[in-house]
Amino acid sequence: MQRALFTLIATAIITLAGPLRASETTIGSLKIEHPWARATAGAAANGAAYMVISTSGNEADQLIGATSPVAATVELHTHVMEGDVMRMRPVKAIEVNAGEPAVLKPGGLHVMLIGLRAPLKQGASFPLTLTFAKSGTVTVNVDVEGPGAGHDVSKHRH
Repeated sequence: MQRALFTLIATAIITLAGPLRASETTIGSLKIEHPWARATAGAAANGAAYMVISTSGNEADQLIGATSPVAATVELHTHVMEGDVMRMRPVKAIEVNAGEPAVLKPGGLHVMLIGLRAPLKQGASFPLTLTFAKSGTVTVNVDVEGPGAGHDVSKHRH
């Protein structure tokens, strides 16, 4: 009886929580953790995707490109200070070194989604195909979180 009640409660919790989403993808020795994006406001033309990419191997790799059906163009970007102004700039690649994860986060490295075909809505998700110099391509599922979402990457275990 207790076991049946536990199963019923667990099933109800999972059902109410909605579908579980994968938050980790691997390709070769690379691990891509929690790909996410912020919901966009109104008719925003651009958005960004964030994640942590690490390698369990001894050899470095590079994220060299990305594509997604949600945007006309997808670029790799970083933020740089120019005088008193923070500006985004495209980068050719994002390094993924052994023992040194590449942290893509607001205000830093990120995947820029230019020319969004529709707003990014909280609770939705979209595919993002990442291309690495050595490991090839992999498609991850990006979860769209609230407009003010952010992640404390210092809590990641590597």
